[in-house]
Amino acid sequence: MLLFLDVDGPLIPFGGPDPYPLYGPPAAHPLLPRLDPALGPRLLALGCEPVWATTWGEDANTVVGPRLGLPPLPVLDLDPDDGPPVPGVHWKTRPVLSRAAGRPFVWLDDEITPADREYAAARHPAPALLHRVDPRRGLTRRDFEAVEAWLLRLALT
Repeated sequence: MLLFLDVDGPLIPFGGPDPYPLYGPPAAHPLLPRLDPALGPRLLALGCEPVWATTWGEDANTVVGPRLGLPPLPVLDLDPDDGPPVPGVHWKTRPVLSRAAGRPFVWLDDEITPADREYAAARHPAPALLHRVDPRRGLTRRDFEAVEAWLLRLALT
C-alpha cells in the first residue's frame, strides 16, 4: 500500500488564525519549526510505503524527513509526460495514479477536491483514499483515524 505525502499543508500547517506550536529552533525555512516530530512515527505506523508527493522534491528527504524521523523516501515525479492538464483535476493527480500503477494507495494533500476523487475512481482499478487535510491544522488525530479506518476496512475485504 502506497502513502503519498504532501508537505505544505499536511505536514507544515499554514493559514490558520492562531499561532502554531513550534517543535524546533529557527531554521532557514521559516515554517520548518512547525513540523511536529511525532508525525513521522505515526505515518510509519500506518504500515504503508510512504512516497513524497510534494514540490519539495528531494529536499523533502534532506530537510523535512530528518525532522520527522523518516528515512529517505522515494519522490514522486511531478512532471511526467502524460498529456495536457485535465480541467478541474489537480496537477498531481495523474502522477499519483501513474506511480500507483494499479496498486491501492492513500494520498494526503490539502488540495484534493471531489474532481480528483472522481477522476481517480474512474481510472484507477484499485482502492484509493484521496484524503484532504485542512492546511490550517495539518495532519490531526482525526486524519489519522480516517486513514486507519479506511486501511482496516480494506484489510477486512
